[in-house]
Amino acid sequence: MDFHLSDEQRMYQAAVRDFCQRELAPYAAEVDRTGELRWEAIRKMPTLGLTGMGVPEEYGGAGLDTVSAALAMEEVGRACGSTGLSLAAHNSLCCGPLVRWGTSAQKERFLPLLTSGNYLGALALTEPAGGSDLAGSVRTTARLEDEWWVINGQKAWITNARHAPVIIVLCRTETEATPSRPTHSFSMILVEPEREGVTLGKPEAKMGLHGSCSQMVTFDNVRVPADHLLGERGRGFHQAMATLDGGRILIGALSLGLAQAAYEAALAYARQRHAFGRPIAQFEAIQWMVADAAVELEAARLLVWKAAWLKDQGEDFTRLAAAAKLKASEVAEKVCFHAIQIHGAYGYSREYPVERLYRDQRLMSIGEGTSEILRLVIARHELGLRGGDPAP
Repeated sequence: MDFHLSDEQRMYQAAVRDFCQRELAPYAAEVDRTGELRWEAIRKMPTLGLTGMGVPEEYGGAGLDTVSAALAMEEVGRACGSTGLSLAAHNSLCCGPLVRWGTSAQKERFLPLLTSGNYLGALALTEPAGGSDLAGSVRTTARLEDEWWVINGQKAWITNARHAPVIIVLCRTETEATPSRPTHSFSMILVEPEREGVTLGKPEAKMGLHGSCSQMVTFDNVRVPADHLLGERGRGFHQAMATLDGGRILIGALSLGLAQAAYEAALAYARQRHAFGRPIAQFEAIQWMVADAAVELEAARLLVWKAAWLKDQGEDFTRLAAAAKLKASEVAEKVCFHAIQIHGAYGYSREYPVERLYRDQRLMSIGEGTSEILRLVIARHELGLRGGDPAP
């Protein structure tokens, strides 16, 4: 691996860090309390390319490489987990597929809106009765009638739905799949939320990431023009898997940001908190937790960077993206847990940020591939079995 951060990447990382610590970090507790993102900050993000990381400049994006996007996402997560999750979903799950598979007309219509800082895009995969078994659980249908797709069904836990000018919806477009091609029944379709028959449910009451709204989306005979098909008909499942591969890199980076914030809070507290007549930082039990966190953070960060670098090189990065997201999300759990231990009773109080960070990080090992699914992805690659996410 011939990889190091360039001067441009380091400068960009520093610029994003300065912005996030100024515009996001001081308001993270308020975002958590109110359940509302700080749109004053989001509207400023296009100047740094944060609302169009991988979008070409002609559509208002920054055209960033994946490593730079991962660096930026870590800084956003370090400042505010809710904003980080919404931005990760916006960039990797909505803008990403549009850039990769969208027609010129689709890109010209939707990408300038998505990169403007006034909206956050969404992808609708998960359904109420299913999760990891994506191919087996999708019941939302799209039937082609006289140049219109007619969509019926429900999607669950959709991030950014209420902020989106367009939602990319995975639908079953074939009534029957052949045994040899079980995943060729699905297609992705672009749906504007204001269309008749689209209903957004109330925001889910979640453990953490309160500012990043997740909702049920219901489609009741929603009519969408035939030209809203994203990419090739019957390739929706494969598009979804490819999208999740890239998304896992940003979720890994977001996990790092949350863990880094907890680690820094623990260091500061250990230096100023006294027990038995001296700072608790002088006790071996505390030092061991600090040392373990430092090592795990470095290891996870290198995995995230390597996965991003492989993607930028045009190489197969599926296994490394799964490994990076698995490692980083589980490191976040450990680091945030020990940060609370170091804070003692105060770590359990909302007066200190580690309580919020612990709640926010918990989704990281569930969303965009649970730790258990990621272990299956990695194992199948290592054993030479069918690659990618499990499918029937």
